[in-house]
Amino acid sequence: MRCSPGGAVAVACGLAGYLVVLRAQVFAGDALSHVAFTGALGAAAFGASIRGGLYATTIAGAVVIGVLGERARADDVAIGTFFAWILGLGVLFLTLFTTRHSAGNGTGGVHVLFGSVLGLSRRDVAVSVALAALASALLLAIARPLLFATIDPDVARARGVPVRALGLGFLALLGLVAAQATQVVGALLLLGLLAAPAGAAQRLTARPYRGLALSALFALGSAWAGLTLAYVFPTLPPSSAIVGVAGALYALALFARAPRRGARSGRRRPQRSR
Repeated sequence: MRCSPGGAVAVACGLAGYLVVLRAQVFAGDALSHVAFTGALGAAAFGASIRGGLYATTIAGAVVIGVLGERARADDVAIGTFFAWILGLGVLFLTLFTTRHSAGNGTGGVHVLFGSVLGLSRRDVAVSVALAALASALLLAIARPLLFATIDPDVARARGVPVRALGLGFLALLGLVAAQATQVVGALLLLGLLAAPAGAAQRLTARPYRGLALSALFALGSAWAGLTLAYVFPTLPPSSAIVGVAGALYALALFARAPRRGARSGRRRPQRSR
């Protein structure tokens, strides 16, 4: 029962991650991992609900990133500035956290920051699965207009697609997914589960819906394989195993694509020599 949220969260990460990669917002995903870090530390430092602080700050941070840029796609300078500010705030909360004595919050903070999929309570499992399923359903519901707005935003706007609202809505969902994934792999390894399966899927197909399916499948496989490895090797942290498998899948996708490119370039050479 306690292992069950890993699969549901992984599928949500795969769907959200593919759209993040397609929209060139990987840096925003990286920033959200630090927002999760700061939110968890802030809640722990002030004795509040760590998971409540994690969800609130991550979703709010995602929306702020969208508001900072045009069409809800902030540029690297805006994200970098926000990145630095949120890290500075995290250092402040870390100082407050380490100077206060709260063993319960301390243990919870470590779980949130570094992942503890095997240590979730039954209630936490139920909440995680429900929210991951909701996020996945909403991502699939907005996938078609969001893909249109991503590929050609000007034409999409002319056709009546609410490009900016879609962008903000997607970032809010990304914040929810990031908060969920933080419980599985931790804030420090969050980007690996978001980007690696999606990057592998994008390397293997140019079709968006097939890419979405592959990304979700790769993320799910990474979660299952990682948890299996952590069970076989008890000293291996589940979060490290999950992200390690995801990274290996991306490396395999790179190697799988390389021979095809070489073959195409080899066929073109004789044509140019004529």
